[in-house]
Amino acid sequence: MTGRAPADLFTRAGFPRWARTDEPWRDFPKISLHDHLDGSLRPETLIELADAAGVVLPYDDPETLAGWFAGEVAEPRVTHWDEKFGLTTAVMQSEEAIARVAREWVIEAAADGILYAETRWAPEKHILGGLPMRVAVEAVAAGLREGEAEVAAAGGGIRARQLLCGMRSSTLSFEIARLTVETYGEWGGSVAGYDIAGPEDGFPVREHLDATTLLHREGVPFTIHAGEADGAHSVWETVHLAHALRIGHGVRIIEDVTLNGRPLAVRTVLRDVAAARAAGQARIALGRTAQWVLDRRIPLEVCVGSNSDGGVVDGIENHPIDLLRELGFTVTVNPDNRLISRLSLTSEFRSIEEQFGWGVEEFAAAESAAVEASFLSGAEKTALAARVRAGIETFSAA
Repeated sequence: MTGRAPADLFTRAGFPRWARTDEPWRDFPKISLHDHLDGSLRPETLIELADAAGVVLPYDDPETLAGWFAGEVAEPRVTHWDEKFGLTTAVMQSEEAIARVAREWVIEAAADGILYAETRWAPEKHILGGLPMRVAVEAVAAGLREGEAEVAAAGGGIRARQLLCGMRSSTLSFEIARLTVETYGEWGGSVAGYDIAGPEDGFPVREHLDATTLLHREGVPFTIHAGEADGAHSVWETVHLAHALRIGHGVRIIEDVTLNGRPLAVRTVLRDVAAARAAGQARIALGRTAQWVLDRRIPLEVCVGSNSDGGVVDGIENHPIDLLRELGFTVTVNPDNRLISRLSLTSEFRSIEEQFGWGVEEFAAAESAAVEASFLSGAEKTALAARVRAGIETFSAA
């Protein structure tokens, strides 16, 4: 088995959807830990499924529709990004539709150079037509298996698993946690763990501790979205109250860092640090939460592109990923939502290289961290780490 699916095969079929044909990092071996299934549909598939399900979309042209999802086409306006997820989940209300989306996501990931991936989704958003949540989970598992088999038949190799999401704004987080416990280890280990997602500001994780306590007791790993729409206190709750193993996004941990005695702000951190360094006065100190996350190597699932559209920072040039790396945080690189941000992990690598000068050494460190952060067993991590190292050697020799 080779490290990845033959690129030309899937490129001819239009995979990965959001990448150039000459991407310099496409063949670099990658791990994807923060990758939303319902945010990553191919627009062509979304249009077909919507037509079959009677769901009305704002546009029936794939490029225009994709532009609308990414915010490049302004009309019709939405008040919250979750309204766009409402359209993608509306077409994923049958076993067949869910399995198709999962299968195509695996092929997309394989063409993106990904060897191992955990896709996340919220079962409660796929029961509008009466589908039991467990059946929906099994449909994702079936689609992931189909995708893995198709990649293997093409001469490649990818392991694809799923994280079940409870929502911060919902009362079903405990029920989803219980479903995660019940299905953990089934269907060839398809269910890798759990996540708490959804609107962060105003919906504290402390309201979901019954779910995280159950997962702790049952030995099921989980991550939590935090430090994206809310600040360092949200990260504090995530690591000290919920005890998450990873932090989804987490970049606003930088707000628990001071520069010359003053707290940094995520939107201006790079400019402020650069100005202080230019003036020869840049005393950087970590607060207790930041130090805790750094010292315990709690991984940050960083999503540069999706966080650079104004929601966290304005433009990739203001994203703190490189400063976080410099300070010693455990940083992984992830795509978040491929459709909604119009990107692939390959294009993320290119953007990070162009903006921050990352090369093989920096990306290798991020992928090594991602292997260790994955919700695999120790033996599986060892095997995956060997594949990543071999892939990097091949990439570097090319």
